[in-house]
Amino acid sequence: MTEKRADITIQAQGSRASFRQPELELGKGLDVGTANLVSAVQDKEGNLTIKSQRNAFIDIEQDDFTRNMLTKLGVQYVVLNGRMVVIGDPAFELANIFNRETRRPMKDGMISPKEVDALGIEKLLIEKLLGPPQVEGELCYFSVPANPIDFDMNVIYHKGVFEGLLSKLGYTAKSLEEGFAIVLAELADEDFSGIGISCGGGMHNVCVAYKAVKALTFSTSRGGDWVDRNVANALGIKASKATAIKEKGVDLRNPHGREEKAVEIYYRELIKYTLINIKKRFESSDHMPSFPEPVEIVFAGGTSMIGGFEEVVRDELEKIQFPIDIKHVRRAEDPLMSVAKGCLVAAMSDL
Repeated sequence: MTEKRADITIQAQGSRASFRQPELELGKGLDVGTANLVSAVQDKEGNLTIKSQRNAFIDIEQDDFTRNMLTKLGVQYVVLNGRMVVIGDPAFELANIFNRETRRPMKDGMISPKEVDALGIEKLLIEKLLGPPQVEGELCYFSVPANPIDFDMNVIYHKGVFEGLLSKLGYTAKSLEEGFAIVLAELADEDFSGIGISCGGGMHNVCVAYKAVKALTFSTSRGGDWVDRNVANALGIKASKATAIKEKGVDLRNPHGREEKAVEIYYRELIKYTLINIKKRFESSDHMPSFPEPVEIVFAGGTSMIGGFEEVVRDELEKIQFPIDIKHVRRAEDPLMSVAKGCLVAAMSDL
C-alpha cells in the first residue's frame, strides 16, 4: 500500500520537475523464497537497490465496492480466472484481519504441487520486483534450494519452472544454491571460506565452502513454516496468526507467556536439528576441507531475524561438540536481503 502511494507522489512531482533515474549495472539477483521474494540490483555508483514482497496471495469476493476500495487504498490485486486475488504483503495483512490463511505459491522451499495458481502468481510478483530487462537476455541469477536430506524430492522441476518464468520476462536465467549465495554475500572478508546457512520459511540451506569452492551443500525440510505449523497446533490457532506472533518481537532468551514460550521451544528444536545435521555430514563425508583456521558461521534469511537467535545457536553448538573450530557465529547485517545480494554478486561476476 505504501509503495503504491509513493509511486503516485513521484509521478505528480515529475510533472513539475525532471528526475533522472540512476543508471544500473547489468545483472540482477533474485531470492526465490517460500515466504518472501527479494530482488537486488546495483547502479553505476555501487549503490544497491533491494525490493521485497511476501510470496503469498488471498482470494476475496469480487464486486464493484471491494474493487474500488482496494484501488483507492493502493492494494495490489489481480483478477485471475474470474476471481479477485490480492498478492504480496497486503495478502498477509488481510489474512490476519479476517482470520484466514494466505495461499502460498511455494511450499517447503519449492513450487507448490497443490497450488494450481502458483505459476501465474509467481510471474506477477517477479515481474513487479524485477521489472523488464535493461537489454534483451539480461542475466539474472535466482536462488534454488540444495537437494534435501530428510525427504525425497529433487529441485529439477522447481529450477526449470523459474528458468522458464524468467525467460518469458526476457532474462537469461541461471540458478544458485541458497547456502552458497550466503557465502558470496557475507564471507568475502574470509576469502569466501566458512559456513553459510540460509534460514528460510520452507527450508534451511547449508553450504560449507573453502576459497569459494563448495565442499558441501544440502537442505533440510524444516524452516520458519515448520515452527509456525507446530506453534499453531500447540496453541490451537491459524498458522498465519502464529507467524504474526513470531514476528511481533519475540526474544528467544526471554519469552513471555504461553504463546512466546511455544515459539521458543520450536525454534530451539529447529536450530538443534540443523546443527546436528551439519555435524553428521562433516563426520561422514570424505571431502570436507581441513580448515587451517577457525571459521565463521553466518546465518541469513527471515527465520534468523528473531531476537536471541545467535545466542541460542551458540548454546546448541556447545551441547553437540561441533567437529571444527568456530571463530564466530553471526547473523548477516541484512538477513532478508543476503540471498538476493549473493545472487547479484554471482550475476555481476559472471558478466
